Amino acid sequence: MVEVLFYHLERRSLDDVLPGLVERSLAKPWRVLIRCESAARAAAIDSLLWTYDEQSFLPHAQLGDGDAARQPVLITVEETNANNADVLFLVGGAAAPSWDGHLVQSLSRVVVLFDGRDPEAVNTAQQNRTKAQAADHAVTYWKESASGKFEKQG
Repeated sequence: MVEVLFYHLERRSLDDVLPGLVERSLAKPWRVLIRCESAARAAAIDSLLWTYDEQSFLPHAQLGDGDAARQPVLITVEETNANNADVLFLVGGAAAPSWDGHLVQSLSRVVVLFDGRDPEAVNTAQQNRTKAQAADHAVTYWKESASGKFEKQG
């Protein structure tokens, strides 16, 4: 059983939330795979992880840049686990892998980040939540409160 977390973003953007979640994953210490819906989004995430904090950076690469297996954080548009990640982040509308497939089974956690202001993204997240539950994963749903803190929903 894989832990699947859905993060409903309403106040903050993906760029505001993703680096902190990746930092916490690396502290576990887990390897991270970030799957994007497009090469343009992957390039934007790549840039973000280099520049989001002047005091630190997150070691990472995009798939195709160097040895993927050595990367603690790998950014991709492909359905692959080339860095043997423990956690998969699905961002920007990236399609979810098969919830009962090999990729998901190889992970400890899947994190789906979606824009709660986009009705299509919310609908897709709800469909994926239903599919993840049907595949017997431990699913939790987190929504931003008025203060910007994530709160677990029922």
